[in-house]
Amino acid sequence: MAIERTLSILKPDALQSGVVGKILTKLEDAGLKPVAMKMLQLTQQEAEGFYAVHRERPFFKSLVQYMTSGPVIIQVLEGENAVARNREVMGATDPAKAAPGTIRKLFGKSIEANSVHGSDSPETARNEIAYFFAQTELVKYDWKR
Repeated sequence: MAIERTLSILKPDALQSGVVGKILTKLEDAGLKPVAMKMLQLTQQEAEGFYAVHRERPFFKSLVQYMTSGPVIIQVLEGENAVARNREVMGATDPAKAAPGTIRKLFGKSIEANSVHGSDSPETARNEIAYFFAQTELVKYDWKR
């Protein structure tokens, strides 16, 4: 079993719409177990640092403004092929193009307000997890239970 970790962010629209529980259930039903979770109100500096890879993109300022517009839930998910599994459950970035039953299709409102963020590779996941969590904040999950 290839157990790995990925970062997941429930965006401001998900919290404002009251669908946090539904999203968490979909993730758990997909075999993704939370090993760390916190609710934050991102500062502009935190959002700019996290999304620095997009700094030169035309949507960068809008993305930072959106991600600082309300609280978010940031979590580390663990499971078999967690990065790919999370991306599958999230669906396409554009909710209009996302597959039926995916988080973004069910709850997303736009490309920006699409309810969730997820790491796009194991390497990105390691970097994103380290951005928000110290190693001491990650619990060890017993997969034998």
